Amino acid sequence: MTSGAFNYASRPILETERLILRPTTVEDFPRWAEFMADPEAARFIGGAQPAPAAWRGFMTMAGAWALTGVSMFSVIEKATGLWVGRLGPWTPDGWPGTEVGWGLHPDAQGKGYGVEGATAAIDYAFDALGWTEVIHCIDPDNTPSQRLAERLGAVNAGPTRLPAPFQDIAVDRWVQSRDQWRARSR
Repeated sequence: MTSGAFNYASRPILETERLILRPTTVEDFPRWAEFMADPEAARFIGGAQPAPAAWRGFMTMAGAWALTGVSMFSVIEKATGLWVGRLGPWTPDGWPGTEVGWGLHPDAQGKGYGVEGATAAIDYAFDALGWTEVIHCIDPDNTPSQRLAERLGAVNAGPTRLPAPFQDIAVDRWVQSRDQWRARSR
């Protein structure tokens, strides 16, 4: 293992009341592929994709875990053991900041999993990763994600640009500092 490789023995696993957040495993792919094939669920994260394209995105998340130790977590519903989404820290090269992002499988939406999982992931980003700021890159038409960002205490700092090949996608940069996160009422 090289010095930059992720140590799987120490991989982070976060638990909330109803969820387990853990690094991606190959067993997650069937539900990931369903999620990415759904036009509405994938609308603001690149659009619906066939399984081979979804596989490449899936492997990107797994590869980020392996090479950097930081990537979105797979979200597992404790009651069923089902993969219900992916969320967490995300810092691709050229990204406009240290992001905690989210995306939930259609059958997991509307259950409060976004705020529950993102809260744990933001705590992790500030406490374990030492981040001083968390952003959320949100399409101006993505009202559900905007509401989630507001519930988390983020404010819209206006338009930002993503790196190529996403440079033409309109996104707003929602942001909050570690101090703001810690000062909010829970």
